[in-house]
Amino acid sequence: MKILLDECVPKRLRVSLPGHTVETVTEAGWSGIKNGDLLTRAASRFDVFITVDSNLRFQQHLPRFAIAVVLLSAPSNKLASLAPLAPRILAVLPALRPGTLSTIG
Repeated sequence: MKILLDECVPKRLRVSLPGHTVETVTEAGWSGIKNGDLLTRAASRFDVFITVDSNLRFQQHLPRFAIAVVLLSAPSNKLASLAPLAPRILAVLPALRPGTLSTIG
């Protein structure tokens, strides 16, 4: 799968997601773009968007976007808090569908 990591997710999380193509918002050249536009752009190139932004589900009507969203819920957005969630991320990836939200943590 092609995975996009939000700006607030450490890029080093990609090491914990083997077998997938992982890119960051910054690497895609989309830094600072608002969530709605970001999800629209991401849907054309990625299957999954991973974020820690818990407000995203309230700010956007996710079913209108052709990309699945994974919301990571952890004490912080530091790698030490997010890396332990990687096995659960890997477990849900095959079942994800565009326009859906999965919360892990």
